[in-house]
Amino acid sequence: MAATKTFRRTDSARGDFSPLKHFVVAKKKISDLFEQLLSYVKETSEFVEVISGNEALGTIATKDQKVEIQTYADKLAVIKEVLARRHMKVAFFGRTSNGKSTVINAMLRDRVLPSGIGHTTNCFLSVEGTDEEKAYLKTEGSEEEKSIKTVNQLAHALHMDESLDAGCLVRVFWPKTKCALLRDDLVLVDSPGTDVTTQLDSWIDKFCLDADVFVLVANSESTLMNTEKHFFHKVNERLSKPNIFILNNRWDASANEPEYMEDVRKQHTDRCVNFLVEELRVLDRDQAPNHIFFVSAKEVLNSRMQRAQGMPETGGALAEGFKERLKEFQSFERRFEECISQSAVKTKFEQHTIRAKQIIEKVKNIMDAINIEAAEKRVAALEDREYQRDRLEFVRNQLNLLTEEIKKKIKAISDDVESKVSIAMGEEINRLNVIVDEFRGDFHPSPQVLKLYKADLLEHVEKGMGKNLAFRCSNAINASVQSSQQYMMDSMVPLLPSTAQSQVHMLVPKKTFDLSYDLNCAAICSDFQENIEFQFSLGLKALVHRYLGSVNAHRALKLVDPNYQNCRAVVPVTPSSEPPSIAAPPNEKALMTQEDLMIAMATNLASITSRTSMGIIVVGGVVWKAVGWRCIALSASLYGLLYLYERLTWTTKARERTLKRQFVEFATEKLQLIVSFTSANCSHQVQQEMATTFARLCQQVDQTERDLEANIRQLTTNIDKLETVQSCSKTLRHKATELEQQLEEFTKQYLQPQDSAVC
Repeated sequence: MAATKTFRRTDSARGDFSPLKHFVVAKKKISDLFEQLLSYVKETSEFVEVISGNEALGTIATKDQKVEIQTYADKLAVIKEVLARRHMKVAFFGRTSNGKSTVINAMLRDRVLPSGIGHTTNCFLSVEGTDEEKAYLKTEGSEEEKSIKTVNQLAHALHMDESLDAGCLVRVFWPKTKCALLRDDLVLVDSPGTDVTTQLDSWIDKFCLDADVFVLVANSESTLMNTEKHFFHKVNERLSKPNIFILNNRWDASANEPEYMEDVRKQHTDRCVNFLVEELRVLDRDQAPNHIFFVSAKEVLNSRMQRAQGMPETGGALAEGFKERLKEFQSFERRFEECISQSAVKTKFEQHTIRAKQIIEKVKNIMDAINIEAAEKRVAALEDREYQRDRLEFVRNQLNLLTEEIKKKIKAISDDVESKVSIAMGEEINRLNVIVDEFRGDFHPSPQVLKLYKADLLEHVEKGMGKNLAFRCSNAINASVQSSQQYMMDSMVPLLPSTAQSQVHMLVPKKTFDLSYDLNCAAICSDFQENIEFQFSLGLKALVHRYLGSVNAHRALKLVDPNYQNCRAVVPVTPSSEPPSIAAPPNEKALMTQEDLMIAMATNLASITSRTSMGIIVVGGVVWKAVGWRCIALSASLYGLLYLYERLTWTTKARERTLKRQFVEFATEKLQLIVSFTSANCSHQVQQEMATTFARLCQQVDQTERDLEANIRQLTTNIDKLETVQSCSKTLRHKATELEQQLEEFTKQYLQPQDSAVC
């Protein structure tokens, strides 16, 4: 119900019509709102904590925003606790023995606080309700529950405890079942007389700053004193327009002088109005009379206690005019309750409501900022993902095109290398005799020395040919390889990430490509058998070899001498080059050999006319007819001299030359067989080198593709997360708007009275 509506209630019962219920309902409403608001801010704090901790999303929520929301959560938690302790508070002040405690007891309908003649209240006493059935009290600084019977010993000036002074507070907890007034979060504070202390400033700071209503209990048998006015002037300095009621107590004394009652009432009213309007300026002149009452608290207390005991309310010795004074007291209570309910709701909840609206507005702004930042990052991520996809497609297409192009280039270079090496090796084989002649070694016909000599000769030939081939081919091949590698790198650079483009040269170190010409002379010439025995040029064997050839001469000599062994170097016939012969009987073999021999002799004799020796035979026949035996003797002498000459000139050097000549003939034939193999091997080396380079570059491009794919996946994940952030920030903003609307409704219902104020 609105705070400004007029409430009706009776002294006999305080029901749901009590104006104080307005505060209770408002307190529950605002507490529920702050509970929701605290939960909401905690939710936003957790949300900001999560997104600020996600480095992949970047800076969506700043550290300041995170700290700011956490600060709001802490403040709301404090305000929530404060609201839970909030209650309506009315403070009673006045000079000593003006009846402050009696007024409170009359409102409570029981003698709760010590009262009597003179200075009775030694310290501050607060009375508040408790849900327990038993009354108790607590002293300041202690949570010990003490018996209510000790209140007189603690607070009565006549039984003053030395440990308590006027600035101490004793909290009295009175069962709510005994007093309906205390059921609505109302606290009544009694005070020592304002004329017994000089510590007014500390009193105000300690007990008055959170008071909703002040009641000045004056003595109607006198006038307002300066000590009373001075206290409220100080209160007015610290509080903005405090709500003040003035009770002129002990008005029952006016019954003794009825003829002056109205004049005295008018006099007191005028002075109180001037004090409230002109001195304190807390009320308008029209409102001030509604805050001034003439009562007799003692009479009201006695009558209410009698009624509680089942006796007549007007029983006992009561002065004339009691009913009017009782109605005046009831009017005070009604207006007091209306005023304190409205005032307490405004003073206790208005600032907190404003603060809550400010916090909601700040949180809304943060959610808007997060939503905008997330939206911008999402758009940027979408653009980046599209770029990465285009980049990935470009890399794949370019890599396919470059792969085909590089394969063709490698094939062309490999073929060129094979051709160059083949030509160079053929030339080197033709000049093998030069390399062999350059060899210098310790030669001796003994088997052990010959073995070492031939091994060194093979090594010399291997190195010499390899060096010559390298001189002829390596520089050109190396230049071609490096040029191709550079072309590969230049072609691949656009496909690599920017961080790897500057380091691409590290993938292919700039070094000379060493082409290996592995001729393996030791292996291919391992079956070389030299023949350095003396052979007379006109001997039988020589003549047979000259006219029949090596193979036929071997067969002819075998016919003459079955034990004859050919000591000349012969290329062994391998199973792959000639199929194995079928075994034949000895006679058939001899016949075949004779036939072969006759055919060979006929062939050589048929072609003898083409030789120089034919002329010698013709001349010899003519000379024989002319001179006869003298010619034979001369020929024999010349033959012997020739043999002797050749025998004497067959030295170690001649043997070495013969071995080298035989080796050249043998090695030439063998090396011709490996020309294609060696050139193909060199081509394969070049192909392998370039393929390795291209493979390294392709690995980097593959890494680029993997990186792009990983980036695309990460961007997709980030986009989804950013969409979630946007959605959550919008949801949280909508919640803030709903809470804002509830606060507005609370403000309209409880903080903006629609009718004229009663206070």
